[in-house]
Amino acid sequence: MTGDAVKAKNGSMIAYDGQMAFKKMTGGGEGIRGMVTRRVTGEQMTVMEVKGHGTCWFADRATEINLVRLQGDKLYVEAGNLLCADAGLRTGTSFTGLRGASQGNGLFTTTVEGTGQAAIVSDGPAVVLRVSRQYPLTVDPGAYIAHQGEVRQSFQSGVTFRTFMGEGGGEAFQIRFEGEGLVYVQPSERTTIAGDV
Repeated sequence: MTGDAVKAKNGSMIAYDGQMAFKKMTGGGEGIRGMVTRRVTGEQMTVMEVKGHGTCWFADRATEINLVRLQGDKLYVEAGNLLCADAGLRTGTSFTGLRGASQGNGLFTTTVEGTGQAAIVSDGPAVVLRVSRQYPLTVDPGAYIAHQGEVRQSFQSGVTFRTFMGEGGGEAFQIRFEGEGLVYVQPSERTTIAGDV
C-alpha cells in the first residue's frame, strides 16, 4: 500500500511491514445505515480499515484466498467468505430469497461493487465456473461462495416422496444460474439447512 486503504475482516491481519493503521468501521464499512441494515437482514460483517505504507497480509482460518477483479460490476458474496476489498469498492446487502435460506445463511447476501479487487475465502481452492445463455449452471448451495455478472438465480428442489422415506440422493436442493457471468464454488460443502435430505 502506498497511503491507500483496504477494508478487511476484523482481526484478519497476520503480518505487515512498513507503517499501518487499523480502525474498526461501523456497519461493515457502510456507516450507521449499513449497521442497521446488516442487523435487520442478519448479514453481519465486522470490518476494519487498514491504511498506510507497506505490505499487509491477511488470512482467515487457513482458508484459500481467491482474488476477484471487479471492473464496474457487482460481486455477490456471503459475508463470511469476504476477507478484504479495496477501500474504493462499495459494499451493501441484497435480497437472495430461498437460495440464502437453503444454505442456512439467511435471505440476504453481501454485495461488493465498483472497480478494484476483493479477496474471497473458500475451503480449498475456489472453482470458477462460467455461466452462459447456452450453458446454465446448477450448483449445490453448500458449495456456493459468490457470483458476478448478469446472472439470474433460481432455487430448485429435488425433494420427492422417496426423499422422505430416507431414499434421497443427498442433493435435495440446488441453485440454478442463467445468463452471463461467473460462479465461485468451493470443493467442500458447508452444512446447509437441508442437511442430509
